[in-house]
Amino acid sequence: MTPLDRLLQAIADVPSAIVAYSGGVDSATVAAAAWRVLGDRMLAVVSASESVSSAEFDNARRVASEIGMPLRVIETREIEDPDYVRNDSDRCFYCKSTLYRDLASVSDEMGFAAIFNGTNVDDLGDHRPGLEAARRAGVRSPLLEAGLGKAEVRDIARELGISAWDRPATACLASRLPFGMAVTRERLRQVERAERLVAELGFAGHRVRHHGDIGRLEVPEGFIDRAISMRSHISECLHEAGFRFAALDLDGYRQGSLNPVSAAAGADPVAGLEPAHPLPTLG
Repeated sequence: MTPLDRLLQAIADVPSAIVAYSGGVDSATVAAAAWRVLGDRMLAVVSASESVSSAEFDNARRVASEIGMPLRVIETREIEDPDYVRNDSDRCFYCKSTLYRDLASVSDEMGFAAIFNGTNVDDLGDHRPGLEAARRAGVRSPLLEAGLGKAEVRDIARELGISAWDRPATACLASRLPFGMAVTRERLRQVERAERLVAELGFAGHRVRHHGDIGRLEVPEGFIDRAISMRSHISECLHEAGFRFAALDLDGYRQGSLNPVSAAAGADPVAGLEPAHPLPTLG
């Protein structure tokens, strides 16, 4: 049985389903497969959350249009939850709990039988409080049930003609804030602006980590030399976004790179930036 067949089989046992959709390759693959199996008995639902950049939201709508599936936009308000704003290590639990609660309301309103998400096998090895939120909400993970990892998901997405099959993984804007730094609209917009300006320089798959006055740019390892050569332009981008200091992380982009900093630093959002490990200042 092919990976695609395994995924279709994992979906086929429900009469109807809502897909928690973001436009990333995982949720897009689940949504496209559900559309193939269930037709108009499925609905992709995307959140116009303040934690999602406008570029990612626009991409989600574009990919949904390419697939041709029905899409509903809702507005989740996790930023009004003090537990989410506090930004401890369980931030994602509170965010996903809000999302799944809102999806359950849509499901109840429209009579859908199940809620799917895009969790795959490779997600199990990272710090993912959102998985617990999904478990408590009774959300199903077809990719996980089919035993599919990220590489297989990308292969399926390409087979299904999903344009996002090779897009770098993304995460919400709040992931750029160290644990203990309160999530505010202003900080989310600051990170979004900085990343957009850097993208306009031709970079992709990058992150701008928020450390108060410091904006720390992570680029994929293959882009580090290019970033160093463009230090003045990158510095301008980070300053224009409102950061007093601009830094380039010479270790490159790492998923969850703030987790060890946060664990060592406790609630202080910049305590991990110790003199013994200085960041290279760009300007």
